[in-house]
Amino acid sequence: MTTFRYIGAKRRAKEHPRFVTGRGRFVADIALPGMKHVALVASPHASARIVSIDTQTALAAPGVLYVLTGEEFCASTDSLAIGVDAPKVTRWALANGVVRYAGEWVAAVVADSRALAEDAAERVEVEYEPLPRVIDPEKALAPGAPLVHPAHGSNVLYQRKFVWGPVEEAFANAEHKIAFRAVWGRSATVPIETFGVAAHWDAGTGILDIWASIQMPKFPDQAARALRLPGNAVRVHYDVDVGGSYGVKRGIKHTVLVGYLAKKLGVAVRLIEDRLENLRGGDMQGPDRFFDMQAAFDADGAIRAMRIRVVDDVGAYAGRSPFQLGKPVTAICGPYAIGAIEYEATSVMTNKTPQEAVRGFGQSPTNFAIERAIDRVARHLGMDRIELRKRNFIRKDQFPYPIPSGSTYDSGDYHAVLDETLAAIDYASLVRARDEARSSGKLAGIGIASCLEPSGGNSAFEVLMNPKNESTTWMDSCLVRVDLSGAITGVINNSSAGQGHESLVATVVGEILERDPETIRVVRADSLMALPSNSPVGSRMAIMLGGAAAGAAKTIKETLIAIAAHNFECPPGDLEYGDGSVSLKGAPEKKLVWDQLVEIAHRKFHRMPPGMEPGLQAKFVWEVPTGGALPTPEGRIQMYPCYAFEAHVALVEIDPDTGKPAILKYICGHDCGVMINPGIVHGMTYGGIAHGIGAALYEKFAYTEDGQLASGTFMDYLIPSAMEVPAMAIVDHCTPSPLTTFGQKGSGEAGYLGAPAAIANAINDALDPLGASIDTLPISHLAIWKAIGARKGAARA
Repeated sequence: MTTFRYIGAKRRAKEHPRFVTGRGRFVADIALPGMKHVALVASPHASARIVSIDTQTALAAPGVLYVLTGEEFCASTDSLAIGVDAPKVTRWALANGVVRYAGEWVAAVVADSRALAEDAAERVEVEYEPLPRVIDPEKALAPGAPLVHPAHGSNVLYQRKFVWGPVEEAFANAEHKIAFRAVWGRSATVPIETFGVAAHWDAGTGILDIWASIQMPKFPDQAARALRLPGNAVRVHYDVDVGGSYGVKRGIKHTVLVGYLAKKLGVAVRLIEDRLENLRGGDMQGPDRFFDMQAAFDADGAIRAMRIRVVDDVGAYAGRSPFQLGKPVTAICGPYAIGAIEYEATSVMTNKTPQEAVRGFGQSPTNFAIERAIDRVARHLGMDRIELRKRNFIRKDQFPYPIPSGSTYDSGDYHAVLDETLAAIDYASLVRARDEARSSGKLAGIGIASCLEPSGGNSAFEVLMNPKNESTTWMDSCLVRVDLSGAITGVINNSSAGQGHESLVATVVGEILERDPETIRVVRADSLMALPSNSPVGSRMAIMLGGAAAGAAKTIKETLIAIAAHNFECPPGDLEYGDGSVSLKGAPEKKLVWDQLVEIAHRKFHRMPPGMEPGLQAKFVWEVPTGGALPTPEGRIQMYPCYAFEAHVALVEIDPDTGKPAILKYICGHDCGVMINPGIVHGMTYGGIAHGIGAALYEKFAYTEDGQLASGTFMDYLIPSAMEVPAMAIVDHCTPSPLTTFGQKGSGEAGYLGAPAAIANAINDALDPLGASIDTLPISHLAIWKAIGARKGAARA
């Protein structure tokens, strides 16, 4: 298909009316009969032995039904799943015997209301014996460091060095080399809605019903396994709106805790985190890593090789967080034709809040490190940063392009996107504005970042980082049915955190069947309705759910053509489909219209082709394009099928007296192939850029030396507001993917994957006349002020 009727058109999202009119249905709106509420008791210590827990006073408090401790809970449930091969790193929702981070839950109080539960939680008396702790990841790697999990025998959760291509030879023969450290500060996404879950056990049916604000693959399966229930005893309701996620709405420990309480007590139970619980112990903190970067290059700017050593502090426990070191393998050289890469990845545990998946799944920190390297190479050579990027970009005539780590990029035109972006912002005038600001005494800089957004999330990083896990499919599915009235319904099996799945499916089905998407209803099945899905992670829904919806709609279309062929007594090839009708080629008056075809399918079996089922519905399950393989011994694997491209350009001005930066202009060139709904894509991109500005300048979960979270409120954990986020522009470019139904690529992580790098590069361009640089995020006002002061002091000396 080269032209589209509905795809790419500007249309309001189908979800918008209910949100605009306040008719969304979130977990906090779930009011089950007789529902009880949970409050949590958290450890004040980063590392301690639990000597005793006295619950008697709390149990006697008004409205209290039960107080659960880790001793009972851990004996009655199984440890939560961990991705890598570390079976002795066990984890439950409640600590048992030992706490490993400040904020870890040690008891749960169930009462008639949240307020009563909180009051009673303050009466739970816990005696602790402090133990040695380790907060710094480099100290955690040192011999003799306190062990977070002594049974594991080490604080290293995962470590492997990958060598793809002639790295040693390239470094030996290169004319120039640089080395530096880049640091990505621990931050997250802090969505408006904290995590919430409600559960009810029906003893009559033996089914645990769960309503949760989730974004997590295999969520029902993991909940059932931890609760020691068969999979068909857990029913997760996906018709719950999620008030933002961006990767962090995992909530598996919350769910197992609430599910256990609901089953034990025989009442409906709900847990809604307050903001402190969410920030300190809610499993929502993101990557916390440093990169030791080396680049080998020639005088003409050709980059021969890179060495990337990365250490990621996952905190006290690990779910899927180590895998955030795996995803970058799929785009480890970015958009550049770098022929040799060494990548050493280490996942280390400390006595901090556990890390979880965050938007981009580790790709944004890696993009930041690569883009800082590109700028440093340009400055080392005295070369224009744009020219250096263009010299090293993969050319459009080289696609599909295999990179050293085993992935093949599907399509792209990086030079064109960057050129269009520079033209749209009028780069020459941007340079003049920067230079005029400098001449007036201000510090000003232009930041450029060019990066990839791997999309269509596969499971290959799981296999790469844990050979015992041979999962090679991350399919998605959709059911499309047409009822007797001719109305079309799409059925999907996942929750949505604002990605517009209903609009996506309605548009795709409408495109294939040539029916107005406004008339197509999209509903969400629950987890017992047997529609396989791996959830909206890894920028995969446009590709995977869109592909599945298209496949189901095509099956419906083929069925309608077959019905018409039987009635016209001709081969299907003699017919053509248009606007829901099927007509004879060359004789358009001989046709069956939509309503006639639907009626035959539902009511007139005597007019159906032999062997065809009555009714009109189709389910289609789609496997990830290019997926299904295991890694080679060298660790080469096709991890993602599609690669969107972003080019960011920003102008930043810094007050030299205070160090305060201001983003004056910002533009993002974006190529995600064919956009199914441009409004949704742009919305996600704008939000992603704002998220990236926060990671670059403001957001950090800071810890004291004794392991206390020093930024557990919005007074200390700063997020950008409308005052800090500038007006933005987006330049759309379309290089269709040859692997997907309509040429679409993913876009859910757009903006965030390049914004931190662009802002960091702009600040460093502003500091360059002083001879200063900062490669640690977030680049706070204080860090800038100190850098300015240090260089001024050196100049005076």
